[in-house]
Amino acid sequence: MSVTATAQPTTSSARRRALGVLAAVASCVLIWVIGSLAGVDWTVTSPGRPAMELGLAPVVVVSLGASLVGWAALAVLERFAGRRATLIWTVLAAVVALVSLFPLLGVEASTGAKFSLAAMHLAVAAVLIPILPTRR
Repeated sequence: MSVTATAQPTTSSARRRALGVLAAVASCVLIWVIGSLAGVDWTVTSPGRPAMELGLAPVVVVSLGASLVGWAALAVLERFAGRRATLIWTVLAAVVALVSLFPLLGVEASTGAKFSLAAMHLAVAAVLIPILPTRR
């Protein structure tokens, strides 16, 4: 019985976190779809690079990758930082979310694309920050 009692919180925590990652990706996909339906020009030009049409695949890959990195960072902190892991991770996640907005200032894109991209960055944080940490 003790094995089952120990495994249950880990399973439910992992399930909740996986659903959080999926919700973060889904929120970005939804923003992209709404932007596309609204006529957003998804052409983005970074300094020194050719113009790129931002399709749905890069949105999914980047939001999924960022979400999984956030989950991994939290897992490492929980392993080594103990009770402070949630606080440290939350502060780091908020800082990373804000810092991730700065590159948008240096790219050439339509106002709609910049607004939508900023919304995607913040949507990932808005979904993951309340969902990933374990409630104690």
